[in-house]
This record gives sequence, C-alpha cells and structure tokens, in this order.
Amino acid sequence: MSGSGPDHEAVTIRDGTARDGAACAAIYAPFVRETAVTFETDPPPGEELARRIAAAQQQHAWLVAERGGALLGYAYGGAYRPRRAYSRTAETSVYLAPEAAGQGVGRLLYGALLDRLRELGYGTAVAGMTPPNPASAALHRSLGFTLVGSFQRVGRKFGRWHGCDWWELALADQVEEP
Repeated sequence: MSGSGPDHEAVTIRDGTARDGAACAAIYAPFVRETAVTFETDPPPGEELARRIAAAQQQHAWLVAERGGALLGYAYGGAYRPRRAYSRTAETSVYLAPEAAGQGVGRLLYGALLDRLRELGYGTAVAGMTPPNPASAALHRSLGFTLVGSFQRVGRKFGRWHGCDWWELALADQVEEP
C-alpha cells in the first residue's frame, strides 16, 4: 500500500518488524519525554519496541510508514481488555515523526491499520487520547471515530493530572463470537 506526499515520493505502508524497533523508539521518545500524549513516563529502548512489535503482530497488527527508507510513523492495534468478551475489540494508536505531520501520512497509515483489523475479524476499534489534541481528534473524526466519553483525571504526568478522551469506531457488524 502506498500514497504520495508533497515531495511526490511514495509513502509505503508495510508490516513492522523487530528491525523497526529503534526507529519506532526514536519517533516515540519525544512524545514520552515532552508531552502527555502518552502516559508512559520513560522512553522505552528499541529492544522494547521490537518486543512490542512482535507481540502486536501475533493477534493484531503493527504497521509502519516509510518514504525513501526513512520511517515516518507507525500505527498498531492491541488488546483492549483481557476478558474474553472484549476479544473482538482492538485498542489502536498512531505516532508520526514531526516531518511527517500534515502530509496525510497519519490518515494513510491509520486507515491501513483499520483495514487490517477488519481483515483479522475485529468488530470495534477504540482509541484513548489525552486532550487537547486537535490534530489527533481531527484524524480520528476523519476516519469515522466518534467521541464516546472522557475521564477528567486518570494520568498523572509532569506534576499534574491529565484526562483521557475515548473514541470508538465500528469496524464490522458481524464478527465471530469469542
């Protein structure tokens, strides 16, 4: 799967592999260190991201976007909750390198992830987002997600409480019973 950005070089979407761990960690680290976008407080090393990629690939998906051999971002799905009745619901996330923002890479990448989750038999995607995050909210809305609820103070980072908005997207009406 591919698309073109402003520099007209194709963006390629592919399955992430352990080899992408360091590049994904480099994209993720500034979000961890400098923002409340994630409630993770210590940037994980590449080896940990390689482990997460392998885990996501077992039952969900981890996709990366690249252009000219450079990783622009990644999106992944994972388990929402451990109880069996939740097994057809995937929690999703997407992270982009700063140079990829505003070029449609996030929409291409996240759209590919949602398609993959549909192919894998998932019926619902959910995403948590620390507000305010207008760019992420706009991306989720553009892909059909609906804001379904908000926690006001669930994550403590940088000396204060942060909320979390929850978004939901129906992927398929008919899914296999867990």
